[in-house]
Amino acid sequence: MATAVYTASRPSTGGRLASDTWTSMLRVLLNYRHSPGLLVASLAVPVLMVVVFGYVFGSAMQVPGGGDYREFLMPGLFAMVATNGIMPTMVGAARDVGRGVTDRLRSMPVSRAGLLLGQTLADLLVSLVVMALMALVGLAAGWRARHGLADTAEAFALLLLFRFVMTWVGTLLGLAVGKEEQAGQLAVAVFPLAMITNAYVPTGGMPGWLRAVADWNPISAVVQACRELFGNPSAAGSAWPMQHAVLTALLWSAALIALCGPLAVRKFATHGR
Repeated sequence: MATAVYTASRPSTGGRLASDTWTSMLRVLLNYRHSPGLLVASLAVPVLMVVVFGYVFGSAMQVPGGGDYREFLMPGLFAMVATNGIMPTMVGAARDVGRGVTDRLRSMPVSRAGLLLGQTLADLLVSLVVMALMALVGLAAGWRARHGLADTAEAFALLLLFRFVMTWVGTLLGLAVGKEEQAGQLAVAVFPLAMITNAYVPTGGMPGWLRAVADWNPISAVVQACRELFGNPSAAGSAWPMQHAVLTALLWSAALIALCGPLAVRKFATHGR
C-alpha cells in the first residue's frame, strides 16, 4: 500500500508578509471593538473640531480676498486628522514596548515589517471613517468640494497618504521612546507643529521668520493642496511650497516614509539589543 507523505511547506516571504500584516491589522481593530469609548472619542473629535473652530473662532476670522471661513478651514481640519496619526501610534508603540509585547512578538517567526504595516493599515481604516464623518459634518456646516469628483478623490487620497506617513513617524518615535508616559508627554510637541501652519489662519499675518517655517511645514503643503483640489478659498502666498502644494506634499510624504519606514522596522527588530 502506498503511503502519502505530506510535507509542510514554509510560507513564502510574500505570503508571510501578507498573513502577518492581516493578523496585526485585526489585532488593532479588535482593540477598537473592545474599547467602544476609544471609538466614540475618535468619531466625536471631528464634530467638535468643526463646531469649535468653524463657529466659535470662525465668527472672528476673515479670509483674505473674501470667501467663507468654514470652507477655508475644512481642508485644514482634514489635514489635522491626518497629522494626528502620530499620537495614537506613538503611544501604542511605546505601550507595547513597555509591557513586553514587542519582545514577545520579536521572539516569534513573524515578519517585522508585516506587524508594523498591519498596525498602520488598521489606523488608516479608522481614519477613513473619521474623515468621512468629518466631511458629512462639514457639508452640514456649509463646506463644499467645488472642483468635481476626480479632484475631490485626489484630495482625500492625499490626506490618507499623509495619515499613513504620520503613523510611521509615530511608530518610529514610540519605539525610540519605549515608555508610554514619555510618549504621551512627547505627543504635546505635535501641537506646535500643527499650529505653525496655514490650517487655521493665513500665514500672511505672521512674522517673516515664522511665516517661512509655516510655509515649509509639510502640513501646510497638504492643507494648501487640499484647498486647491477642493476649490476652497486660500491665501497661498508666494513661497515655492505654496505655489506647488500638491508636488510638495507628495515629496514630503515620500521623504518621510522613506526615512521613517525602514528605521521603524529596524528599531522594532533590534529593540533591546
